[in-house]
Amino acid sequence: MGCLGSSKTEDQRIDEKAQREERQAYKATHRLLLLGAGESGKSTIVKQMRILHVNGFNAEEKKQKIQDIRKNVKDAIVVSLLNHFNTPVPLANPEDQFRIEYIKSIAPLSDFDYPQEFFDHAKKLWDDEGVKACFERSNEYQLIDCAQYFLDRIDSVRQSDYTPTDQDLLRCRVLTSGIFETRFQVDKVNFHMFDVGGQRDERRKWIQCFNDVTAIIFVVASSSYNMVIREDNNTNRLREALDLFRSIWNNRWLRTISVILFLNKQDMLAEKVLAGKSKIEDYFPEYARYTIPNEGASTPEPGEDPRVTRAKFFIRDEFLRISTASGDGRHYCYPHFTCAVDTENIRRVFNDCRDIIQRMHLRQYELL
Repeated sequence: MGCLGSSKTEDQRIDEKAQREERQAYKATHRLLLLGAGESGKSTIVKQMRILHVNGFNAEEKKQKIQDIRKNVKDAIVVSLLNHFNTPVPLANPEDQFRIEYIKSIAPLSDFDYPQEFFDHAKKLWDDEGVKACFERSNEYQLIDCAQYFLDRIDSVRQSDYTPTDQDLLRCRVLTSGIFETRFQVDKVNFHMFDVGGQRDERRKWIQCFNDVTAIIFVVASSSYNMVIREDNNTNRLREALDLFRSIWNNRWLRTISVILFLNKQDMLAEKVLAGKSKIEDYFPEYARYTIPNEGASTPEPGEDPRVTRAKFFIRDEFLRISTASGDGRHYCYPHFTCAVDTENIRRVFNDCRDIIQRMHLRQYELL
């Protein structure tokens, strides 16, 4: 009996030690929750963490993404042409009409094997100036951001021995549904990053991730000022992001959780502003009166066009107005300008954020 009792006590000690180590590991882990409206670039941030801190993607994973990339090509040309049918823009080459009929015939097919015939038609149509003119109005309809990127690369994507590059994987668009966790380590510090779908019907799942969060990374598509959301085709995407940020900032369960604000898609914002076709003041009239604050945090990048500088700081300040209006000193907002498809940009920004995250973590466990 004595031996059995001693054995049980030893087992208890082992269990208690294991539980203690588990609690310590849990406390030492930085949990980051990625939030934001749909198509803001959250999943691309997660992919960058894999490239930077988890040895990237292996050959099998790249192979599995080929079908998704080819689907992006199909979706891009289908959406461009479906919109074309409702606009007065004619094909530059009327002989290409039979190609449109082919694309219309395969548009509803979910099980599609992407024959060379498809790529022939897609490439010819993408080269048509009429389709290009329609593409210039893509903010008026729901076209994936990577459309031009992959349509320009049809000759590569169609090859039987095609292997996606890291940039291809970063650009590939797949709708996020559910909650995905990515674990990685930086300088012996453990991070768990949670990516949650941003479409409206996915947001009810967010509350499942609120427990023990170290920080929220809120991702905004800065270039979306002239676009509408996929769910209703009426609501401005950037205004939707502002409303969503306000609801998160004022959420009673998150009043002590600071927010790292990723003002994403800076490359696309710059392109739109410099093109001059979609003026911010047409969607945000207050922009006409906006001037950049005279402060150190509003310093432009070297060589940056003043129009781009003004645009990006206006969008930043729209979010900061929300955080400062209802700030109580218990949580803070830290803005960063990002381009999620630029690995070096994300490396630099995340390194800048690590000190902030560490301070949040220490405060979370009352060590600071």
